[in-house]
Amino acid sequence: MLAIRNIGELNVVPRGPVGGRSMGDVEIVANAAVLIRDGRIEWFGPQAELDAADDCPALDARGGCVIPGLIDCHTHTVFAGSREREFVQRLEGKSYAEIAESGGGIRVTVEAVRNASCDELVELALPRLNRMLHRGVTTVEIKSGYGLTVGTELKMLEAVKRLDALQPIELVGTYLAAHTTPREFEDRPDDYLDLILDDSVLSRIREDGLAEFCDVFCERTAFDVPRSRRVLLAAKRFGLTPKLHADQITQCGATLLAAEVGAISADHLENTHDKAIAAMKSAGTVGVLLPGCSFYLGVDQAPARKLLDADLPVAVATDLNPGSSMIESLPLVMSIACIQAKMTPTEVLVAATANAAAAINRQDRLGAIGKGLQADLIVLDVPNFDRCVYEHGRDAVRAVVKNGEVVVNKNL
Repeated sequence: MLAIRNIGELNVVPRGPVGGRSMGDVEIVANAAVLIRDGRIEWFGPQAELDAADDCPALDARGGCVIPGLIDCHTHTVFAGSREREFVQRLEGKSYAEIAESGGGIRVTVEAVRNASCDELVELALPRLNRMLHRGVTTVEIKSGYGLTVGTELKMLEAVKRLDALQPIELVGTYLAAHTTPREFEDRPDDYLDLILDDSVLSRIREDGLAEFCDVFCERTAFDVPRSRRVLLAAKRFGLTPKLHADQITQCGATLLAAEVGAISADHLENTHDKAIAAMKSAGTVGVLLPGCSFYLGVDQAPARKLLDADLPVAVATDLNPGSSMIESLPLVMSIACIQAKMTPTEVLVAATANAAAAINRQDRLGAIGKGLQADLIVLDVPNFDRCVYEHGRDAVRAVVKNGEVVVNKNL
């Protein structure tokens, strides 16, 4: 049992998915407490009504606010190599095509991942996850997609599985072998799809528990709609739930495909439109925004207010990756969502908790505060959540509780 006492404000985020028009409405309990038993929330409310023995183990919030554990529902956390030179080249005015032609871009990461062992990928990712944990992230989705061979894609997913057992953050694997066509199959994308969608490959992913989702980069420069449909329907036969990188660079019908195949989420959406938004809403697809990517690349943000006004459940994630969003801090990305995408702090909180949980099919137990839900909670050293987003870039986390256990405690 654990009691969290002296909470200045408890943000009672409801279970996801929460429609956009309701994302600004979160109940606040002042001077609150939470009682946890067997990893679940047993009770929460005003501290004056807390019924716990005096010797019950306690975590002192010291007047800080408490929110659900943050969920980063779109990342590429497992990778090798570094691309800071490419970052500088973009600042110098070089285009993506020019960088790729000079040997840069995703091929740098692909080569590094192919040359790294599973042990090395695990060793590289562990400190990233530790830093994410200390910023309040308790659940992370991680995609493959930098191997672009069957063996290296499976190696990446195996690294995710091993990492899940090595540290407190709950990890969720996604098969993204259809990230781009590898150099060896440059003019033969269908031959590449034949390999990564072979029944034996998809069967192994299912039987070894390496992934829950299958993603595809649906774009004119990657995989068009017919090929993306093929990827998602093939994976769906083996129990992998569809996701899409959609409408990031152009509008090619990716979001309509997401609705068609019943995708749990469509991610990016920088170039989405009204018809696509309506289709996602009808299909129950969560729209995942990646504000850090637009910030990092210096391009326009996705039309967040249009999505919210359409009552679409909206989530926010970092898109942590070495090329277009080398940002590990979800709180920083939440601030970017407020400043550049014009979301309110409360909307962003729901987007990074309840709706992020819905984007990875964890809404039944994560991303919210309610009796019986898993006790993934963050104690902040600010009196309200608005202050946390307002002071962007500062580490405001005082303590992290994962499944009822205190895994970070900066009070000590």
